[in-house]
Amino acid sequence: MTEKIQRDYIQAAMAKELLPTDAHRMADILSLTAPSDVSKTIQFWQLYSALGQDPIVGIVQSFYQRVFEQDDWFRSVFERVGGITHHINTQASMWIDVMGGGPYYHGAEYRLNFHHTHNAMQLMNDKGAELWSKLMLETLDASSHLMADDPRIRTSINSFLSFFMSKYANDFAFENRSYFGETNPPHKRKINFMKMTEQAIEALSETELSEALSEQGVDVAQYEGKAAKVNKALMM
Repeated sequence: MTEKIQRDYIQAAMAKELLPTDAHRMADILSLTAPSDVSKTIQFWQLYSALGQDPIVGIVQSFYQRVFEQDDWFRSVFERVGGITHHINTQASMWIDVMGGGPYYHGAEYRLNFHHTHNAMQLMNDKGAELWSKLMLETLDASSHLMADDPRIRTSINSFLSFFMSKYANDFAFENRSYFGETNPPHKRKINFMKMTEQAIEALSETELSEALSEQGVDVAQYEGKAAKVNKALMM
């Protein structure tokens, strides 16, 4: 599922200007390896490289322990499919697959869609989504010890969950009131004017120009307007 979900997320993130328009060709974004530079965002398909299998399974296990403690209207939907061990195994497999760990989730997106439209349809509504999200938020808040002391991991997991919840809210027409916490910020690419054409520099936004000039020690307050910043960039 890694490649398919990665492609879907990148397309959605480009539309929201969270990723640049050429994100689908950027090696650092497409990579399944989390960047070691802590200033760089971890995409959720890089989480397996940052966490490994056991922490992912641990988070999923903690979540389903909460699920199986709920009232019958919620818990019974899961029990009809299988016991807690079954759900931990299948959900962990899906997470590992999407997070870049390899093809663990057999049946891929077809299986996932079938599960939600048949097995879990009773919960694909406002009430079910609200409780599911509440339990997941509690799980994440209690699982910081599994996240390698790297704050990027939690925001990446939040992005992963928010992406799927938004998709399900749209597919099943329920209100997306889920909030798992801070999600990945807009991608900030490193700009090197020396390696850019004049046209490429002119295509940058004024904000991108200001940030890139500032990083190179330029007092951008002296250059008012985009044209002035473009001219300064061309001189560097």
